[in-house]
Amino acid sequence: VQLQAFGGGLVQAGGSLRLSCAASGRAFSGYGMGWFRQAPGKEREFVAAISWSGSSTRYANSVKVRFTISRDNAKNTVYLQMNSLKPEDTAVYYCARGRYDYIERAGERAGEYDYWGQGTEVTVSS
Repeated sequence: VQLQAFGGGLVQAGGSLRLSCAASGRAFSGYGMGWFRQAPGKEREFVAAISWSGSSTRYANSVKVRFTISRDNAKNTVYLQMNSLKPEDTAVYYCARGRYDYIERAGERAGEYDYWGQGTEVTVSS
């Protein structure tokens, strides 16, 4: 499985970006997906996750209300809509695929994911 994240860029505070993560192969629709981020000098942290069916989602407290995760299983793609961006959202954002299939869970722990994309950089200027 290969995951390709894109959509990052430079945006002013208060602006919006939509990240996409496209998965190759057939092993996508039955797996939960997650987004994590890593800011310079900091550890990777959980951002959002969605279960394989899309019926369960989970968000970090810092992004609740502002970010929305969604998925299109027909396109093998998961999205992260980011609104009201803040300078503290600046980071490299990674998508990841859940380790186990058909588990109705939106996991927040990195250990629950086995495949990771290469990351897309988001910079929010003040």
